[in-house]
Amino acid sequence: MRILVIGSGGREHALCWKIAQSKEVETVYALPGNPGITRLEKGKCLPGGVKDFELIKQYIKTEKIDLVVVGPEDPLASGITNELSKDGIPVFGPSAEASKLEASKSFAKQLMKEHNIPTAKYEVFSDIESAKNYIKSTGV
Repeated sequence: MRILVIGSGGREHALCWKIAQSKEVETVYALPGNPGITRLEKGKCLPGGVKDFELIKQYIKTEKIDLVVVGPEDPLASGITNELSKDGIPVFGPSAEASKLEASKSFAKQLMKEHNIPTAKYEVFSDIESAKNYIKSTGV
């Protein structure tokens, strides 16, 4: 198998390292990857941005990628799994809608509040003065 891991951080390095240990895996590509990934026996990095979906699709075709694994929240929240799935490309990662839980703290807090899930107190502000007034009102 040929696997493409999207991202460049420690999480993606760990994913590439573990995936590369499989006898089923021929090559682990990372976009954009990091220098540590290039040191893996099966690791190769591809230049590009994690939200450049068209470039990613080109790499999937040219490198004959069998599975895409997405690490960072930014491309997930931007809909990479939705976009690749729509084209029939096997991809591991949550949809843009599900990614909102991680990408939008205000969305996650509101969801917890609506469903009585315990969470720390919070407020959402659109201006600095309202935020300052809230902080003063809490006695912090």
